Amino acid sequence: MADILLRDGKIIGSYKKPYIIAEVNSSHNGNIDVAKDMITKAKDAGCDCVKFQSWSTDSLYSKDYYDSNPIAKRIISKFSLPETELLELSKYCNEIGISFSSTPYSRGEVDFLVNECNVPYIKIASQDVNNYPYLEYIASKNVPIILSTGMAELDEIKKAIDTIEKQGNRKIILLHCISIYPAEPETINLNNIIGLREIFRDYPVGFSDHSLGTEMAVAATALGACAVEKHLTLDKSKMGMDNNMAIEPEEMAVLVHGCHSVFSAMGNKERVVSVEEYEQRKKMRRSIVFARNLPAGHKLSINDMDFKRPGTGLAPELTDSLIGRVLSRDVEADRLISQDDISGTL
Repeated sequence: MADILLRDGKIIGSYKKPYIIAEVNSSHNGNIDVAKDMITKAKDAGCDCVKFQSWSTDSLYSKDYYDSNPIAKRIISKFSLPETELLELSKYCNEIGISFSSTPYSRGEVDFLVNECNVPYIKIASQDVNNYPYLEYIASKNVPIILSTGMAELDEIKKAIDTIEKQGNRKIILLHCISIYPAEPETINLNNIIGLREIFRDYPVGFSDHSLGTEMAVAATALGACAVEKHLTLDKSKMGMDNNMAIEPEEMAVLVHGCHSVFSAMGNKERVVSVEEYEQRKKMRRSIVFARNLPAGHKLSINDMDFKRPGTGLAPELTDSLIGRVLSRDVEADRLISQDDISGTL
């Protein structure tokens, strides 16, 4: 399974430290100052990247939809950010040291993000998994692609990957995703992370988390998720398009810490006792001690021995080799047996 080098210099790979994306979506409410505050909060929480949505009234819905849902156009217009402000936000991200990206919904938005914002990757939303002409266009840019798989059948995911590969782009990261907002635990099916990784062996698999709280993201890390995407808001109590399942900055910091801690704890499959644990043996394991006072010349039996901490003396596995040995001197009860107490060499 190949690692994917993003344009921000970060490397994404299964079982590597997860690349954590704070999804702002529309929680900025169309206010660039709020958006900058969210970027700062994401940086402070330890996220690797903050991601926006490059939608507009022209790229998201058809005229027929707006004609039958006139309020929708006003909402989309209110919650979208123009390219000038997205570019300003990308520059702000560079200034404070966090990566910037956005999900495009048109070819023009793709060009803008790649050429003007120099995004580390292009995020393809779940809604576009079967938009093969669009996938071809994005793939032709030869930038890393993060592909969400919400609502997609396995055959659709395969075809999406084939479409991207045919353009010569093999820099693909898959995200297991459940497109329910919020997603209840029983719907999330985290084992799909393993399943997708087994089927698409050439590509790392991450997790786009639409659940409440931080537990699912941390659990995904334990399953080897290469990236975690989680929606961020400044205040869940306020009205917003996705505030009902986003987390606040303090929770994002908990999520990042949890993911990083679990990653550090994963280790490897080989059983290796650490230096620290070898030191603990001295404190916590038992040694063989005399069960009672015994005279020199006494032949040891199992009844003459007991087993107590610390583990700095003869180990219990030497018990059989002590049975029948003759004491070379008088000994006291409850003292660790040593080589000097017995005749012969163990």
